[in-house]
Amino acid sequence: MADSIEEIFNGFAAPFSFGQILVQKREGAGFVLLHRDDESLDQLQRYRDAEDAVGIAKYDDAGDYRPLKTAPNLRHGWRLELATVEELRRALDYFYPSRLAVFAAWKSGYLKTTALRETLDRQSGMYRAAAKISDPQINDLVADFCRSDSGCLRTILWKRDRNGVIASTKLPKEKFDPGVDQVMAACSRRPAGDARASHSEAATVPLLCQEPCNLLVAECRKVVKGESA
Repeated sequence: MADSIEEIFNGFAAPFSFGQILVQKREGAGFVLLHRDDESLDQLQRYRDAEDAVGIAKYDDAGDYRPLKTAPNLRHGWRLELATVEELRRALDYFYPSRLAVFAAWKSGYLKTTALRETLDRQSGMYRAAAKISDPQINDLVADFCRSDSGCLRTILWKRDRNGVIASTKLPKEKFDPGVDQVMAACSRRPAGDARASHSEAATVPLLCQEPCNLLVAECRKVVKGESA
């Protein structure tokens, strides 16, 4: 898998985007990572260690903890300068855990997906009840929880069940297309004049979702228990 990840960077020469991150080449050698919204800003806090990505990704602009690292709320105001491809790989893995490996597997044709019903059916303990969620409830929940502008920037590859039913008919078709930049798709649904709607045209490495996450499973349980709409 390491070789496949190296091939990703060979295929996506900087600058390229990865979620809300813009990756640029430094003068001479190395890379610069920053929030895509901050591309035109100069007064950014500088970091020079791949491990600094852990702290940057931990909280949003308001200082609230980010339980879902692919949520569209990565904080602003930072610039991470790295010397090598290995440091770049580590940093991106801290920002978006496992997403590089998932993309490499998908690009190589080896990525397997897991349907939501299959994930729910194998739950145990307090989460066993999640499997009782109805199809209409799934349709509504996924549309709200996974939407790119306020929920998650991953592109959904999994289905609702083994019959291949789409995860939610209430999400735009772009949400299921790896060729669509989910950040830009979210921007297109923001009000005109929103400063966040302007980004460079760099190539994009998509954040792919091969199976429902634990947070979505927990939300399914809440719906069944009547704890959320």
